[in-house]
Amino acid sequence: MTSSELWNQATAERYDAWETEMSSAAVLEPTLAFLTELAGDGRALEFAIGTGRVGVPLRESGVPVAGIELSEHMAAVLRRKVDDDTLPVTIGDMATTVVPGEFALVYLVYNTVSNLLTQEEQVECFRNAARHLAPGGRFVVELNVPPLRFLPPGQVAVPFDVSERHLGFDTFDLVEQILVSHHVTREEDGRYRRGASRHRYAWPAELDLMARIAGLELERRVADWDGAPFTDDSAKHVSVWRKPA
Repeated sequence: MTSSELWNQATAERYDAWETEMSSAAVLEPTLAFLTELAGDGRALEFAIGTGRVGVPLRESGVPVAGIELSEHMAAVLRRKVDDDTLPVTIGDMATTVVPGEFALVYLVYNTVSNLLTQEEQVECFRNAARHLAPGGRFVVELNVPPLRFLPPGQVAVPFDVSERHLGFDTFDLVEQILVSHHVTREEDGRYRRGASRHRYAWPAELDLMARIAGLELERRVADWDGAPFTDDSAKHVSVWRKPA
């Protein structure tokens, strides 16, 4: 059993509407270009493919894509966009589920590796990526850098969005490395919806060690899909590890 929280039908049905900005051309075009270059002429496997925000357009661009998804409800939304022959999806957790064949690229976008709430499961996720990769293949992870530098002494909450329709803040358990992302959203009818999700945050150096345990080598780390340099001030990173040939 995975520690990832299972997304229900109501969340799956709303997900695409919530993530319109993340589905915009400004976000998707550099993401797809980055992944397409790494996939080359090979196949790509998306862990936690969700409703197909990235996987579906990547497949439409010509890259053969398969997916693993824990939530049947999220996969059902994806299935309305593309059939199983075009983009096969296996229901299961990304730390242990195995699909047939080898891949030139395995990737995890939008902080999804943090859905695994234990270090052990995150290590197994890296091992599972390595298991699926052909020699010379790459594993790509997009993940926020933990914003702990914004925590004054004694404070355990950091706001990340204060706008007219949305209030978002993260709270931290610094011992267990657990972040809870809280959202209060004003709906079209004026009512407010509250939600929260748990994540295990990890530093880039910790992910590098997980990769070494899985037999992968760090090849590249940048601040975003456009390839900006990763610095002390970077809020997130896109990291690429390679399986030795």
